[in-house]
Amino acid sequence: MRGRVGLVLGPLLFALFYFIPALTGLEDSPRAVLAVTLWVATWWITEALPIPATSLMPIFLLPITGGADERTASMAYGNPIVFMYMGGFTIALAIQKWDLHKRIAMAILTMVGTGGSRITLGIILATAFLSMWISNAATALMMLPIGLALIEEIKREQLYDDESLGRFAKGLLLSIAYAASIGGLATLIGSVPNAVFAAVSAQNLGRTVTFADWFFFAAPLTVLMLAVLYVYMTKFRFRVRARQDIGAGFAREQLHRLGPMSFEEKAVLAVFATVGTLWIGSGFLPEPLRLSDTSISMIGAVSLFLLPARKGRGRLMGWPDMRNLPWGLLLLFGGGLSLAAAFESSGLTVWFGGLLAGLQVLPYVLIIVSLATIVLLMTEIMSNTAVSNMLIPVGIGLALGIGADPHAIMVVIALSASCAFMLPISTPPNAAVFASDYITIDDMVKAGIGMNIAAVGLISAFVLLWQPIAMGC
Repeated sequence: MRGRVGLVLGPLLFALFYFIPALTGLEDSPRAVLAVTLWVATWWITEALPIPATSLMPIFLLPITGGADERTASMAYGNPIVFMYMGGFTIALAIQKWDLHKRIAMAILTMVGTGGSRITLGIILATAFLSMWISNAATALMMLPIGLALIEEIKREQLYDDESLGRFAKGLLLSIAYAASIGGLATLIGSVPNAVFAAVSAQNLGRTVTFADWFFFAAPLTVLMLAVLYVYMTKFRFRVRARQDIGAGFAREQLHRLGPMSFEEKAVLAVFATVGTLWIGSGFLPEPLRLSDTSISMIGAVSLFLLPARKGRGRLMGWPDMRNLPWGLLLLFGGGLSLAAAFESSGLTVWFGGLLAGLQVLPYVLIIVSLATIVLLMTEIMSNTAVSNMLIPVGIGLALGIGADPHAIMVVIALSASCAFMLPISTPPNAAVFASDYITIDDMVKAGIGMNIAAVGLISAFVLLWQPIAMGC
């Protein structure tokens, strides 16, 4: 039903705003961009067509309507951020292909320990670390079997009574879902809105945000949110007391089952570590040796097709492995950036700035908190990619209207769009853990409300206090 309604509503909104100039008072070009954006956004939200297919529409709608020339509309699909993401996805596929993610998760559990709530802490850390480099959906699907195995082990050893086991299971599984979303905040490739922010900043503002810039700003926020998640889940929301601790050898036993680290795992780990180190440290190198984040990502990705694998006498990655690359997500990036480029070239951003100038009467703190709350509630029922693609370019106009730094407004939108904790439909990790027999909708809503409140507070505080320092504005 939602798709059928959207199929009609999208073109209808386009026609109203495009053919009735009096509705906005805009000139032809910015009015065309606004009308096209409403059509595309409606189909993104309602999934009237597959989202990647809808993402191709700006290529022809913008030139046909006069919103932007074909070059402006199509060049965004080749934005460097798109290729940085492609490289990151390729490395993530290699990590999954050779089961390196399982070893990383069990190694973290071994270091943290398996006594009491430390199990949950270990799972949170492992999930968040993987989510910094791999999509939150893939991370949740990787960690869910590990979490269920831990629950079954505790059940088999009768470490909890039935009521406590249920509370422990809920807390552990919801921690996987929430940590998968929170971990992605730390890096530009960890969450789609982060990359949209960086691309729009470079394209519309001429301000480059590197991997290191973002990590320096967002990593402390991520650590603090993970700490809140751990305390909230284990000390308040799902507090339990075990009869005894799980066997200390559980994680070591799982590592033993994986066997010695294979040549392929070591090679992929070396590529992964090198790329991560260069992303964070390249900015400290002398200018002739400095590489862009996209170049580093592509070097890492291509090297996987070059380095040999001993199993099967092939390479670490073969082209058939790329069938699992989320090509549709790359097209979604391109569509959002195409609309963002048209916002800038047509002057629609300035119009939004004037429209929102009335917000200057509100205190800046209240604007930030309100914006974070609105975006977070929107992303509970909408794709975070759709929300960020729609609102980050608008955020530039809002910043102009209130006389604020555009980066501050854009960062609030990007971060808030990734923090949806209340509903199974909000994020793929939420949906993944909800599919287990342990979680009810009531559990997720009640736990998610607390995390949403914490997210709004922490994001607002970091943008107000830390972002001007970390991003030099």
